[in-house]
Amino acid sequence: MRLAREKALAVADAEPGCFVIAADTVVAVGRRVLPKAETDDEARRCLTLLSGRAHRVLTGVAVIAPDGRTGARLSESRLHVKRLTPAEIERYLATGEWRGKAGGYAIQGAAGALVMALQGSYTGVVGLPLYETLSLIEGLGYRRP
Repeated sequence: MRLAREKALAVADAEPGCFVIAADTVVAVGRRVLPKAETDDEARRCLTLLSGRAHRVLTGVAVIAPDGRTGARLSESRLHVKRLTPAEIERYLATGEWRGKAGGYAIQGAAGALVMALQGSYTGVVGLPLYETLSLIEGLGYRRP
């Protein structure tokens, strides 16, 4: 939530009179927050840790209205990844989809086939929970055309 708010504030001053929407996502296994993987080794460690386990994906969304009012929500989803063989991990790493992604995977790509179960918001796992975002902006006065 803190990072989403900071991102929104960083843009709001440069875009007066606009709705500003920002989000940030983390993947957590137990009390451990996984990194946004930047190297093969980081992604491999994340996927190895997620293999055969449940984890949480938390996405904070912050909105700043044109009049300066703010709103924020947290989307929490629970996922279970199948037990991954070393070959499956290497095949996924070869896609490059994991680069810069929280927990070392992008569910909207090839990693979707690795997820056995999802409870919560699919769009929240992707990185912008649409239901929560639309609720926030409408609550701050946005009217759909």
